[in-house]
Order: sequence, then structure tokens, then C-alpha cells
Amino acid sequence: MERTFIMVKPNGVARGLVGEVVARFERRGFVLRGMKALRIDRDLAERHYAEHVGKPFFEGLVAFITSAPVVAMVWEGREAITVARAMMGVTDSAQAAPGTIRGDFSLSKEENVVHGSDGPESAAREITLFFDEAELV
Repeated sequence: MERTFIMVKPNGVARGLVGEVVARFERRGFVLRGMKALRIDRDLAERHYAEHVGKPFFEGLVAFITSAPVVAMVWEGREAITVARAMMGVTDSAQAAPGTIRGDFSLSKEENVVHGSDGPESAAREITLFFDEAELV
């Protein structure tokens, strides 16, 4: 079994999409191992988006993710990272296929409703940024 990190971003929380996102992962057969609502501060945002430091869109990412509450989750399942990314759809929501989370609920590359780990290393890093091992079941 593999674990992945999924976050409903501020616009997804504001639009009441947390339940829909959770339901899609549950229906797919994933097991929820951790979940919490929080307001990300700048320090955590910078650590979360560390690979984008110095890129032209970095400040916009940080501003958006710190603008309102998010819901951070850890999901477990077979090939969780690959399957979750397929469920979310491509990053540019305008190109995301109908039936994916981004394809159904977003039109913006910058504010695309959800974030998901893109590989095993990022999943491990992101999970430890947002959760202590004792918080995971």
C-alpha cells in the first residue's frame, strides 16, 4: 500500500467541495489516514512549494495557499500517487478531462481546487510537513 498527500485548496474549501473530494477518494477505495483543516502560514507555504522558489509564479502560489483555510489529507491505497493524480486531472484545469476533480470543478491553473503529491519523495515530504506520525491512523 502507498500513501499520498492530497490538499483541498482555499477555493475548494470556500466552495464546499471538501465532501465531494473525500467522497471520490472513498468511492475509489482509498483509506483516509489523516485529515485536518488548517490555515497555512507563509513559512509552511514556502516549505511546501520549495521547488518553485525563484520562479515567476512562486509569490502567487504562496499568496493563494495562505489566503484562507485548506484541508490536508493523507490517503492510502494501491498505487495511491498515480491513481490520485489521474483522479485530480492535469494541473491546468482548462485542459483537465471531465470526470476529474479539476475538470469538473475548476477553470484555473493557479486555483485548481486540489493539490496532490507527484511522486513518492514528494508524498513523504508533504505528509511530514503537515502531519506528525501520531496523527495518522
